Amino acid sequence: MLFDPLLATLKDIPRIRPLGRVSALGAGTVRVTGLSGTALLGDRVTVAGRGAEVLAIDDHALTVMCDDATDGLALGDAVEHLGPATLAPDNAWMGRVVDPLGQPMDGRPLFRGAVTRAVRASPPAPAERRAMGARIPTGMAVFDTILPLVRGQRIGLFAGSGVGKSTLLANFARGIAADVVVIALIGERGREVREFVEHVMGPAGMARAVVVAATSDQSPMMRRRCALTAMTVAEHFRDQGQHVLLLADSITRFAEAHREVAVAGGEAASLRGYPPSTAHAIMGLAERAGPGAEGQGDITAIFSVLVAGSDMEEPVADILRGTIDGHVVMDRRIAERGRFPAVDVLRSVSRSLPAAATGAENALIARARHLLGSWDRAEMMVQAGLYAPGSDPQVDAAIRVWPALDAFLAEPSSSPEEAFQQLGACLT
Repeated sequence: MLFDPLLATLKDIPRIRPLGRVSALGAGTVRVTGLSGTALLGDRVTVAGRGAEVLAIDDHALTVMCDDATDGLALGDAVEHLGPATLAPDNAWMGRVVDPLGQPMDGRPLFRGAVTRAVRASPPAPAERRAMGARIPTGMAVFDTILPLVRGQRIGLFAGSGVGKSTLLANFARGIAADVVVIALIGERGREVREFVEHVMGPAGMARAVVVAATSDQSPMMRRRCALTAMTVAEHFRDQGQHVLLLADSITRFAEAHREVAVAGGEAASLRGYPPSTAHAIMGLAERAGPGAEGQGDITAIFSVLVAGSDMEEPVADILRGTIDGHVVMDRRIAERGRFPAVDVLRSVSRSLPAAATGAENALIARARHLLGSWDRAEMMVQAGLYAPGSDPQVDAAIRVWPALDAFLAEPSSSPEEAFQQLGACLT
């Protein structure tokens, strides 16, 4: 109905809103009295008109963190209790850029949807979720063959800075067949948001996309909520039976924002600088993606992780890797020699296999991995001139197919079937 969004907005306006007062101001946090018996952990409040979230509650006061800087606040300022953090996405949001609160960032009006959703929602019940679906064409040979992506799969993209991670995410956004693409730009540089929308996605890509952005200068509260808002938007479309592609860039910045918020709320940083709740925050976010229950669609999710020095054991990478259905590792050395995508196939895994491929295709994948492994072990000897041809038939085969196989990993693909034919030709 035309007036459903307006009616929903009017319905959500409370008749009474409890008020409190600012009793103390700290570095990034505000103490509030008068609401301890009303507010719940995670509720939204306004402090002198500025949005904020409840981080801690004791017998006498709340500790809240504002969405913006606390400059200009004073003791005694009014604090209004709003209730749980919610969002009301709408199908009309496609093609738009919104902030973590669901407000438009492109200067045009944006109407809320008719249904209000909790920003911190639970995933579908484990016993009711469907299995992952069919293989999805990606337009890239390496992901159509050796590292397949299937509907409802969740993968991590692990890369250092400047290795081509953002370009690969853009290729996924343009190339993967999905009904809706939801993109979370978490802590992104401000100048890159418009560049991503206009040049990376373009009008055709944005026609089926919703971009949720929180720039690097915004508060940790907003940067953390960016990922939660994007997931809530994805769930809105999933519940309509649609296939949603969710791209989150990056989970590292989500975890860093969560660390700032958690420490401000009194939690100790113990896990190499991260508080214990970081693991739950990452796993809770990842679990909301994936296949839906019967009658729902699926959220195919790609989470990027910034790994300094390719350290896959650092906390954020280690937590996410154990939660998702595959990981793709990008290697700086591969990028430096000019091959894109700079995917280290031997360190990457798709847990959709072997179910995502036929018996013959799995045999080709196993053969390709075996030869890549043989080349990796012998590469230094070959380049140094220390390997004598004929010493190892497997190494001889790897040397013979390596140039064609390496070139294949950088090729575009029109379909998985054609890509497997090309892979078979490379291995003969």
